[in-house]
Amino acid sequence: MTLRLTLLAAIAAALALPASASAGGWATVGLEPPPEGMEAGQPWRVDLTILQHGVTPLEGVQPRVIVAREDGSARSSFPARATGKPGVYRATVVFESAGEWALVVDDGFRGRHSFQAVRVVAGGKGRSTEAVALANASAAAPPPGASGGDDGPDWLLAALGAAVAALAAGGGTALLKRRRGGPGPAVGA
Repeated sequence: MTLRLTLLAAIAAALALPASASAGGWATVGLEPPPEGMEAGQPWRVDLTILQHGVTPLEGVQPRVIVAREDGSARSSFPARATGKPGVYRATVVFESAGEWALVVDDGFRGRHSFQAVRVVAGGKGRSTEAVALANASAAAPPPGASGGDDGPDWLLAALGAAVAALAAGGGTALLKRRRGGPGPAVGA
């Protein structure tokens, strides 16, 4: 009976640990604002630094930059790709027309982060279509050496947690037996 309880506790801990390891948490996003005098249709290459709990570089997420006209008449989303540097992602953003644009980053983890509105000035005619094509092409493939997957040791953490839970469950049942007056381990046979 004790062996069954220990085994069940270890299995339950192993199944629960990966879910709890990825649950909760928050991230911060840092970025440099677009240059002063940003023109409509001009590509803006922006690096996003995403840190879990404001400290640890967050890898394996799919962030995006979302821009929307303040009057709600237009909205665009630009995916960011891993740069190969932990926690740093790059997007190429194009504001399609002059005016005030709200700037939001979806961190691809747990939240959206709003930044100061961007004032965009009128740009050269015909640049917008060309710039949007450039932005889409640069977002299509990550740069060489970039990692789009999660390279973290989550499986190792889960295995370690399961082993600790199994040991704790086994030790707990031995203590219960002693307190109840049941047979303890044989001594000096």
